[in-house]
Amino acid sequence: MGLVKMSGHLLWGGRFRSSTEEAFAKLNESLSVDFRLWPYDLRSAKAWATVLARCGVLDASEERLLHQGLEDVGRRLESGEWDAADDEDVHTLVERLLYDQIGEPAGKLNTGRSRNDQVATDLRLWCLDAVQSVDAEVAALGQALVMQARQGIDLVLPGYTHGQRAQPVRWAYVLLAHAWPLARDRARLKDVADRASELPLGCGALAGSGIAVDRELLRESLGFRRLSPNGLDATGARDFVAEFLFVLALASTDVSRLGAELLTYASAEYGFVRLSEGYCSGSSLLPQKRNPDVLELTRAKSARVLGDLVGVLTVMRGLPAGYSKDLQEDKGFLFDAVDAFLLTLPAIRGAVAEMTADSGRMEAALDHTLLATDLADRLVSAGVPFREAHGLVGNLVQAAETLGRPLTDVPVETASTIHPELPRAIASLGTWVDSIERRATAGGSSRESVEVQIDHLSREFGLPAG
Repeated sequence: MGLVKMSGHLLWGGRFRSSTEEAFAKLNESLSVDFRLWPYDLRSAKAWATVLARCGVLDASEERLLHQGLEDVGRRLESGEWDAADDEDVHTLVERLLYDQIGEPAGKLNTGRSRNDQVATDLRLWCLDAVQSVDAEVAALGQALVMQARQGIDLVLPGYTHGQRAQPVRWAYVLLAHAWPLARDRARLKDVADRASELPLGCGALAGSGIAVDRELLRESLGFRRLSPNGLDATGARDFVAEFLFVLALASTDVSRLGAELLTYASAEYGFVRLSEGYCSGSSLLPQKRNPDVLELTRAKSARVLGDLVGVLTVMRGLPAGYSKDLQEDKGFLFDAVDAFLLTLPAIRGAVAEMTADSGRMEAALDHTLLATDLADRLVSAGVPFREAHGLVGNLVQAAETLGRPLTDVPVETASTIHPELPRAIASLGTWVDSIERRATAGGSSRESVEVQIDHLSREFGLPAG
């Protein structure tokens, strides 16, 4: 096996006499994954330099030198200088470049600090920003659904349960049924941000810092809400990562359900919606094809995010308190899930915003059996117990099927033999919209209820009223 000389910059190695095996060096390297933490590593480093100065470890000139050096490191990293770096991780890279900039004073920065509390802090800072990015995309998709709902409030189509036609509903009502889960996802994201906003820095490797740093000052300067109460817990805790991934997996599932339903409605057999060509692709063999790949990929990406959640939970299971190197793997799963989500949401949002509804195809799918519950309700109003009314209307449906007629076109004499009130009930049914308007309870599909929902979700997703 090849050996890697430890002649480069390392944050450890004083007690080692031999070189690192090349195979282990490759396994141990994480810079290719954790490089994106560098802005947060610089933020926490600047805050740490400040508290070191406050407790007398650094004098004022050294504090200024470290801050300026870290600014210079940031400019170098921003320019892409890291591309050829072979450092072990992002923390090693930052420290090496800081030595390049200011020399030996760089060695004072890690006084009382460990990579354990350092990476835990950087990762929480990254998550707090990522939550905001995810939340913005979820809100944008919610806006697209609400805007479509506003336009489609007067379109009527069958509502489905078990994949079968059930009752007439408004198209807006269907769209809002996919917007409400997104509102709940945003509430969960707020919870994630709250629990992630706990500062580990100052906990050292596990037992606290040997330097009397002001952790409250650190908390204020880095914008955390609370201090971690136990260093052994804080350095090894990744439940905030798992929770974030859970919310991402659930939100991805919600979006996947939306994609799956639109995929059905966009098929030639339904034809309820038509996607913009900009969100479709063609076939390499079949010239006529117009494939809704954006919806299919949306479904598939949810599986990837779910896999990342399972991966992190599997890494975490069985770990003792404190930091273990297993936790180096958490970032790959987390970054992959956030990347997949942020790649998917703009595409599905655009597809939703630009799709068009076909009112004719929706209306053509309406069948008078959708009014069966209305008939049962009419019988209940005439004093028939609901369970009996349910059975009577079921008999009427069966008679209509036998006669090959719509439910509302069963002969009066046939309906009367089932129950004398049925002919009057059939005659009073009215239109599809009349049926919908009878569902006027809160949360129902009546126009008033749908308008209330639109107003609420408009505020939730940051849309102007109207």
